[in-house]
Amino acid sequence: MIVLEARAAPSRWMSVLSPVIALAITIAVAALLFAFLGKSPVEGLRIFLVEPFHGLRGLTELGLKATPLILISLGLSLCFRSNVWNIGAEGQYLVGGIAAGWLALTVTEGQIAIPQWAFFFLAVVAGAIGGAIWASIVAFLRDRFHANEILVSLMLVYVANLLLSYLVFGPWKNPEGFNFPQTVNFAANTDVPRLLRGMRLNAGFVLSLVTAVVAWFFMFRTLGGYKLQVGGPAPAASRYAGFSARSALWSTLLISGALAGVAGALEVTGPMGQLTPHVASGYGFTAIIVAFVGRLHPIGCVLGSFVLSSFLIGGELAQSRIGLPSALSGVFQGVLLFSLLACDTLILSRVRWRRSA
Repeated sequence: MIVLEARAAPSRWMSVLSPVIALAITIAVAALLFAFLGKSPVEGLRIFLVEPFHGLRGLTELGLKATPLILISLGLSLCFRSNVWNIGAEGQYLVGGIAAGWLALTVTEGQIAIPQWAFFFLAVVAGAIGGAIWASIVAFLRDRFHANEILVSLMLVYVANLLLSYLVFGPWKNPEGFNFPQTVNFAANTDVPRLLRGMRLNAGFVLSLVTAVVAWFFMFRTLGGYKLQVGGPAPAASRYAGFSARSALWSTLLISGALAGVAGALEVTGPMGQLTPHVASGYGFTAIIVAFVGRLHPIGCVLGSFVLSSFLIGGELAQSRIGLPSALSGVFQGVLLFSLLACDTLILSRVRWRRSA
């Protein structure tokens, strides 16, 4: 019988290297899948892992794709460190996008002459409020009725998706849009300011990097961050120390929801420029993988976001250039997560063979 025996002293170096090992395993599995599908493994890996980093346009698109992943994964890292399992960041992302979309529609239809940077600030605030309100439902049900936050947050994703569909199929639908479920294109002054002429990379990328630095400082250099990280996993110890586990629950969920909502706001007012059902892009679920690949550390989240963004862009390129299925990038994300969990299991435990009685 095979059993797992806890190690007396897990290796810190292996804990740092496990994401690299998991990535190497994922690359090996990807090469085998390419060969199985009748494609050149070398060409497939080049398109998936190298092509997204090619040239200035490729790098800017990578940064654009990484922006929502950085923001959402930062909030999730804080939640997971506090033992609060927010699995519904996708729903908070959608509601944040809806809130910013409503603001953009108001400016567009009212032809309000607002400066672009002023609207950018308002859109970020609207997205943060929308995402935080959606996350507060989870916090209230967990706090008041001891509901499982995993199930509640996950189910609220579907509610947010239905709310978005109702709006773009109904009251916010463009009457001149040939019956497509979408709003009108937002006015030019509602667009997120671009960083480079002719490129889609916008100010949201800078905001995400600044947020990562702030998150690092908050988590590891402030008493508030320490309280949150103690209050979740050890509520009895936190109460003894005078910390509030309830405060940890509400704070982490509201911060996580706000960051996910900002990501949705930047996506809707940035590259999309309107509300459509395609706002639901799966960033909230991909960010869960990013958070664990990044070891629940803000700097790791930034690096992990670029890795997962290259998977997403590489999947699109592989579909258009060599005819691979679009779902392949999702497969690689799953392989990466399972490889990482397997590595972490072996870091904490060793495999032993025990004779059954």
